[in-house]
Amino acid sequence: MGIRYYKPTTPGRRGASVSDFAEITDRKKKPEKSLVTPFKKKGGRNFQGVICSRFRGGGHKRMYRIIDFKRDKLNVWASVESIEYDPNRSCRIALLKYEDGVKSYILAPEGLKAGDRVMSGEEVEPRVGNALPLRKIPLGMAVHNLEMQPGRGGQLCRSAGASATLTAREGPWAQITLPSGEVRRIPSDCRATIGALGNADHMNISLGKAGRKRWKGRKPHNRGTSMNPVSHPMGGGEGRTAGGRHPCGPTGVLSKGGKTRKKRKPSNKAIIRRRRPGPHYAQS
Repeated sequence: MGIRYYKPTTPGRRGASVSDFAEITDRKKKPEKSLVTPFKKKGGRNFQGVICSRFRGGGHKRMYRIIDFKRDKLNVWASVESIEYDPNRSCRIALLKYEDGVKSYILAPEGLKAGDRVMSGEEVEPRVGNALPLRKIPLGMAVHNLEMQPGRGGQLCRSAGASATLTAREGPWAQITLPSGEVRRIPSDCRATIGALGNADHMNISLGKAGRKRWKGRKPHNRGTSMNPVSHPMGGGEGRTAGGRHPCGPTGVLSKGGKTRKKRKPSNKAIIRRRRPGPHYAQS
């Protein structure tokens, strides 16, 4: 796993870099046909046709790979047939074939390769690719694809290079440290997969040109200060202006340092330590 740089034959190539795809088993292999479904684009619009997420649209056609986030096929060995590229996420995926012939995709952790065997269950060995309840995982281990409620399926740590650390257990609760620095407790019966996700170099890839952003379905981002006052709170004025107020979105919500989490959210009591504020946050 690494990054590949091209010769600067054009301005776009000069600044661009791509993954070397060294961990992919067979780059010409098509995805498992029974585990893909059409992926319809919405262009940031809801069911009423109203744009809720700006600057979305276009992009390359994709098929969605159905990922097994629950890992609820217990005590059945599965062999890793291949490590594959998934256009819908930053990490790689692994195609599993169980002893009873059933196939499924899982998120591929660092170190998992074709030919390995994995299992999900209560008494399985805590090694890379195996899925266990948090009460069965030794303290200090890196895990990914964590459930927040038992049986709901993994929701935390699903992007490239991500992992959480199991730090403590007390009664029915397990304490984990997330990549953001947040310390949170979740039920010990929740299942997690051992290891950190692969393709950690994803964050170091440079797109190099605006066209690659369009291939991903992202349209040009317009500044609020370049708009009219009817379109954005920071718009208007004679000539170029600095905005005249703290940066905000089109609805007036502050862009930097503003708290967006609901104060009365029920899961607030599960957070032991909040995540570290970003670099834009004004330190007092």
